[in-house]
Amino acid sequence: MSYDTQVPAAPQRVMRNGLGTAALILGIIGALSGLIPLLFWLAGTLGLIALILGLVGKGRVKRGEANNKGVTLTGAVLGLVSLILATVGLVITVTAVSDAVEEIDKAVQSAAPKEPSAKAEAPASEAPASDAPAADDKAKGKGLADGDSSVYDDKLKVTVSDPKPYTAGEYAVGHTKGNQAYKVTVVIENGGTEKFDTTLTSMTARAGAEGVEAEQIFDEGVGSAFEGDILPGKKATLTVAFDAPKGTKDLTVEVSPGLDYDASQWELKIG
Repeated sequence: MSYDTQVPAAPQRVMRNGLGTAALILGIIGALSGLIPLLFWLAGTLGLIALILGLVGKGRVKRGEANNKGVTLTGAVLGLVSLILATVGLVITVTAVSDAVEEIDKAVQSAAPKEPSAKAEAPASEAPASDAPAADDKAKGKGLADGDSSVYDDKLKVTVSDPKPYTAGEYAVGHTKGNQAYKVTVVIENGGTEKFDTTLTSMTARAGAEGVEAEQIFDEGVGSAFEGDILPGKKATLTVAFDAPKGTKDLTVEVSPGLDYDASQWELKIG
């Protein structure tokens, strides 16, 4: 009688290569994401996970639990590369945002309205009047007097004369029968180094203590608006008429040289 003495073969160990494979996939995606600076957050997250999985997978290879050493190492290296690219992307993004904010601040500052000087200038042909508005007077809200000038930071100077009676024509627009028309002379002088566009200059007026709107009169004898540019060292003069109720004792005229300028007001006495 014979006996079979063959020993059964031991079962083969199943290789646990999943961590190495996952590290490789995440490392590739993280590295590609790192090429786009704005995706630094994605590259950093995937790179960190890939690096951790790669290192754990390398331990499995050493213990004989996995046999994909090359894949695992590649995944770990790509994870490290992703982290480096994420750091570079973060620096680039922060720098770009900082530069953009700085440019926006500069644009806002350059577009901010130019404020007129606090103290009005008296006409060159006259000595300064004792009751001319001083810096503290204007700070309290008092307007300029007739003949005073409002000077802006860019050396632009606006001057308004005292009101004179004006007889509106038969076909004048803006004049109401029974009201009294008054005209003022507005002078804009460009003391700066660049030409000044007068197109956006606006002028309004209010009559009396109640501040009733004084409508601008459009007639042959008065102008309607400034036109064209004023070269450095030159000036432009315009006569403007406003309609006010009879018996008005004062006229408040407001002139704004443009959107980039604060408006200035003149409190003018009539008569």
